[in-house]
Amino acid sequence: MAVLLYSKTIFPIIFLFLTLPSILKAELDAHYYDKTCPQAEKIISETVHSASTFDPKVPARILRMFFHDCFIRGCDASILLDSTATNLAEKDGPPNLSVHSFYVVDEAKAKLEKVCPHTVSCADIIAIAARDVVALSGGPSWNVLKGRKDGRVSKASETVNLPAPTLNVSQLIQSFAKRGLGVKDMVTLSGGHTLGFSHCSSFQARLHNFNLLNDIDPSLNTEFALDLRKKCPKLNTNFSAGQFLDSTAAVFDNDYYRQLLVGKGLFSSDQSLVGDHRTRWIVEAFAKDQNLFFQEFVTSMLKLGNVGVSENGEVRLNCKIVN
Repeated sequence: MAVLLYSKTIFPIIFLFLTLPSILKAELDAHYYDKTCPQAEKIISETVHSASTFDPKVPARILRMFFHDCFIRGCDASILLDSTATNLAEKDGPPNLSVHSFYVVDEAKAKLEKVCPHTVSCADIIAIAARDVVALSGGPSWNVLKGRKDGRVSKASETVNLPAPTLNVSQLIQSFAKRGLGVKDMVTLSGGHTLGFSHCSSFQARLHNFNLLNDIDPSLNTEFALDLRKKCPKLNTNFSAGQFLDSTAAVFDNDYYRQLLVGKGLFSSDQSLVGDHRTRWIVEAFAKDQNLFFQEFVTSMLKLGNVGVSENGEVRLNCKIVN
């Protein structure tokens, strides 16, 4: 299906392709490990399933990990690298402090190293695991393209480039365009917020002293806003308090879009999708047709999985450290 490209996004995408040719060298293949490690996907899927059964938070965390990895330096597992005495890594950047469940990838990697030493990249493990958690949660499945290499650089300072929950539609479009992703991809991938939970700090500014005219963000459903204020009071000392991202937060479905249409988007970035003509029609289409959302989500996840993929890099023996 065609991806929407507006005049403001065409130049950044072309510029990216012209200035970073090495990023596009590697060709990914759904059958990449068929001969070298045919058990790879089974091992990863079993590990993800086991972890998700033990901890229901794993699916949302793994999906978020994939997004955050691909948005910084491309899908190269740089988010998995530990900080060192001389470098603060991505996982310790402020937006990633709430990204958890790295142990799931580490467990899958340890099993793979016993069966297929130095073969399956950490970046491919994340991509496969992201597909698996979506499918486990009731969403679509797809053939993951594989063959990514693991990066050797990870900088916490670069996490400022992750889309913040306060961005407006124009800012979101620009952020996604820098990764070669269009408007429809942006709205579709935002649907990943159908899974998970957010702490008050990510949306509390919408609930208290919003602006000079409104104490509460007027785009919020009034009843919903009052409920959020109870959970997240102005002087909030409960740092674990928060709200699920939609009303079926453990199920991958189109409820996220239905909630946006009634003013129950938790982040201002989410709710902004309804207030802009460039994105509202997509929200409405997905709210009406879950199958359409699933179809477009697969397409956009495959595109996201290609961001920054290159032949440069390595296959780490341990996902936490470079070889």
